[in-house]
Amino acid sequence: MPKPYTPYIPKDIGEIMDLLGDMMLSAPRFIDDSGYFPEQNLDTEFFALNEGLKLIRKRVGEKDYSALIELTKRMRAHFEADPEDKTEDGIKGRNCIMDMEEILKAAAQRKRR
Repeated sequence: MPKPYTPYIPKDIGEIMDLLGDMMLSAPRFIDDSGYFPEQNLDTEFFALNEGLKLIRKRVGEKDYSALIELTKRMRAHFEADPEDKTEDGIKGRNCIMDMEEILKAAAQRKRR
């Protein structure tokens, strides 16, 4: 009997950036075409993202964390509104991903200083 699918929770900014890159490619449905993760879907991917953001909350600060959570909510709403990727909502959802990446890049650069 196969193990139930448990999404990987990213643990730092770099891993969240990786997840966002994967989300960009698998949006708007987040279905795994390889067959390795048949239970992967929109719910599991957003669960992983939100849990990962909780882990870096202190690292990015409350202002950026709040912005990231708001972008996550908007992104999900856009992808849910366009599950077949045929309207502008899919593009708007991907724009949210790019905005999140910019916030995370800035947070990572602040750490280096």
